[in-house]
Order: sequence, then C-alpha cells, then structure tokens
Amino acid sequence: MTQDSDKKTPEGDRIAKVLSRAGVASRREAERMIEAGKVEVNGKVITSPALNVTSKDRIVANGTLVGEPEAARMWLYHKPSGLVTSNSDEKGRETVFDHLPEDLPRVMTIGRLDLNSEGLLLLTNDGGVKRKLELPSTGWVRKYRVRVKGRPTDDMFAPLRKGVTVDGERFQGMSVAIDRQQGANAWLTVGLREGKNREIRRAMEHIGMTVNRLIRVSYGPFKLGELRQGEVEEIKSRVLREQLGLTSTPALKPKGQRPGDDPKARKPRATRKPNGPRPDGPRSSGPRPTGHGGQRPKTGGKPPRR
Repeated sequence: MTQDSDKKTPEGDRIAKVLSRAGVASRREAERMIEAGKVEVNGKVITSPALNVTSKDRIVANGTLVGEPEAARMWLYHKPSGLVTSNSDEKGRETVFDHLPEDLPRVMTIGRLDLNSEGLLLLTNDGGVKRKLELPSTGWVRKYRVRVKGRPTDDMFAPLRKGVTVDGERFQGMSVAIDRQQGANAWLTVGLREGKNREIRRAMEHIGMTVNRLIRVSYGPFKLGELRQGEVEEIKSRVLREQLGLTSTPALKPKGQRPGDDPKARKPRATRKPNGPRPDGPRSSGPRPTGHGGQRPKTGGKPPRR
C-alpha cells in the first residue's frame, strides 16, 4: 500500500474505491467505515481513506477478508410504491432491501426512486458501475410514465422542455409527450438525463400540475418490460459488456459474511408474489424490450413470507 505523501504516483486505487467495487459499501459509506476504524490493511487499522491499495494488499472490512474476484453484475428490479430506496430508514419504514430475495449478493441501487414512485430500479454488486451510471455525463435517458391530474395541453409543457429553475435548483430540459386522457387524469411520457430529488414532481408542480402516479419504465438501454412488481431479473453478462463496455477485470468479492453487513440489520426477505396484473401505466404495445436477453431467470429461492 502507498500513502499520498509518496513522491511518485501511488500504485493501485484508493481504498474506498476498492471497497466500493467489491460491493462492500458505496464509496461514501466505505469512507465512513474507514474513519470509524472498521477497515484493516495488512493487519493495520486505517482511519483515513487517503490510501492506495493493490491486489497484493490484504484488506479486512468489518472483520471479513475481502479477496476473491467476482465479475460485475446487474439486476432489474420492479420497485413497488411505498418502499424507501435506502439501506435503512430513520423513520422505520420498509426499504427495497427488505424485499429483495435472500439469495441475492450484497447489492447497491443505481440511482433512487422516491417513496411513492415505482418501476425500474437497477441493482449492482459493483460500486464502479454504480458510480458510472449515476453520472449525468453517461448521457442515458431515463423514461417515466407519469399520471397527472387535469386536462393538460401540449403547450403547457413548453417551459419544461426548455428547462426550469425550481427553488433555486436548475433542471435541464426534459422531453414530455401526452399519451392519453383517462377521465380526470392524463398519462404522459417524460424523459430526462438527470435524476435530481423529486425532479419530475417538482417540475410539474412548477407549471401547476400535480403528479399522482410515477413509474420509471427505462434507464438507458434497460427496460422494465413485462417485469411485475417485486420481481428481480439478472441482466446477462454479455449484455453488460456490450452496453457498459466492461472489461474482464472483476470486482472483489468478500469471503463468507458480506463485509458491509450490519449483524443487527434486518435480513432481506424473499421476493413477494406479485399482486394481481401489471399496472396499466407501464404497459407497452411494442416488442419485448432488450437489456436482459429475453430469458427471465428468477432470483430468490425461499417462499414468500406472509
């Protein structure tokens, strides 16, 4: 391992980046673990993330050795409304991690969905993939089916297409198309390249519209398709390589207990059986979307808990 104070350029990668790529925790969470003295490198506890490590270094996180390599993986998850996209919630609300299959490895969410939002949420075991796909510079469009109250006309959305500033925060222009009127509500398709906090809801409120349902239907090339609420589907490694330009360089896999796990944390439950037919919102008349290779291997080996 090498310190930043070395005159020559340090070899390897920052310790927090390595832990993040190993799926131990996000980069920020890894830095907090380091500052709390929960990480050892070559038998010594470290308290600063200003350290580069290589494959020759022995890393222990939360008492568990981080070592054997595993390739980066990703999953599609159909998030139901009412779940928090967080590892834990200070208000005690259920999170998406409480509802993931027990046989899934430790994963992180790519981006977030609000408590009352639903639809496609991407999961990965690789912190590098997470970071890359969350950056606006990736340029991937995220599309949503949005139901608003009222009878909007197309010209009402002109400000949103140009970009607006809400509460001092600038939102880039978004695409907005009216799909159909359904009684007192209208269904829209909205596309954006950023994912700021409650961006669509706040932007719609800015022009006097109220969102009463929001469903993410795609994230770049990955689509919700026929995936039903609560289901998880792994994306084929070939598709990942094609879409993300991944090399064969693997992430690091912790041995035994997952290093980022808190022994007191709640264990994830198996995927619940979907409730009824797929909601009307994300239905599409087109062909089955790409991104998962057509097959649907279901994850989760334990029966649902009632």
